[in-house]
Amino acid sequence: MASRSAPITLRRIIQSYSKSSEFGSLHVPSKGKVARFLSSGAAGNEILEEESNSGEKDEDLKSRIFRLRLPKRSATNVVARWVSEGNTVTASELRDIAKDLRKSQRYKHALEISEWMVTRKELEVSDSDYATRIDLMTKVFGVDSAERYFQDLPAAAKTSETFTALLHSYAAAKQIAKAEELYERMKQSDLSFTALPYNEMMTLYMSVGQVEKVSSVVEDLKRHKVAPDIFTYNLWISSSAATLNIDEVRRILDEMSQDPSSNDEWVRYANIAKIYVSAGHLVHAESSAVVEAEKSITQREWITYDFLIILYAGLGNKDKVDQIWKSLRMTKQRMTTRNYVCILSSYLMLGHLKEVGEVIDQWKQSTTTDFDISACGRLLDAFAGVGFSGTSNDFHMLLIEKNCDPINRSESS
Repeated sequence: MASRSAPITLRRIIQSYSKSSEFGSLHVPSKGKVARFLSSGAAGNEILEEESNSGEKDEDLKSRIFRLRLPKRSATNVVARWVSEGNTVTASELRDIAKDLRKSQRYKHALEISEWMVTRKELEVSDSDYATRIDLMTKVFGVDSAERYFQDLPAAAKTSETFTALLHSYAAAKQIAKAEELYERMKQSDLSFTALPYNEMMTLYMSVGQVEKVSSVVEDLKRHKVAPDIFTYNLWISSSAATLNIDEVRRILDEMSQDPSSNDEWVRYANIAKIYVSAGHLVHAESSAVVEAEKSITQREWITYDFLIILYAGLGNKDKVDQIWKSLRMTKQRMTTRNYVCILSSYLMLGHLKEVGEVIDQWKQSTTTDFDISACGRLLDAFAGVGFSGTSNDFHMLLIEKNCDPINRSESS
């Protein structure tokens, strides 16, 4: 089939070359070039297809760029050709294309689009465009290249967004010294920042196990009168839970509930966290031990994963909750009562009783952790305690169906 389609494809190439204003007159590839095209297998066919379709007049710029399946193909050339054909392009259009390329993890092509845009004087470039370029340079060429790019930016382009983008690059690479140095520069500047750079530093400290530094970042945030967001609270709570400071967790949850910026999502998150803390009883002998297993995840890291599940449950993102729970179950780690209480409280708050039943079955069948019916009883009480009596009743009925009614067990004992 490939041999029959080759002449047709070659005719399309010739036709596209003949129609292109860039080449003017017909240019037939030499015999050697044709041989190389045909001998390059799937990659060669892909290049042929890209070239053969590039002259279609009814095609938009995004379609042309997305047909560049090979990273070595130049998105810059596609944009330049588009403009040379008399078409117009706006900064907004280029941003949207670059955004979609990033979603597809085609960072090189996204970077080329970004580069073409920032070098065009007729296009109005924003602070976000420079920040995006820093992030893309990190992904394509590494942190050092992004750092040099930031240093070479004019003073007017060194804004809160570009500073934060470089800080994110340092934090993602776990370059603690450089991140801390930049963070200090940011605090001493006259720029106005959101909670994002503070969250970056908190995330960095959590990822390298320096949870004791998280509270100092929160103090910096408050000192500069920056409003925390839900991710700030999640990281702060996680750091306190990781050190088993449950009184501090309760205090943070109370502060969060009283925050003027709080909304329904925040309240939902706080309620789930309160249920988890009340029903999970984090402070017990098992909680302070290191979980010995294939990946040597410590109890501190387990608690962080638990609160991440709570965060996404509070945001109503069931897909993320499913994903994290599935990943945890695949790590061969020894699950504790706390882990099951966390996922159960999250699914219950999201209203997914089917998944609750599945988790209860998993817990009962677990070979490493005894099914703790008293924890389910505490979970029932915790839901009732925060005013979710309907959810509590539904959960109780499910426990009865699973033959693990904590109320009957307590009465008969």
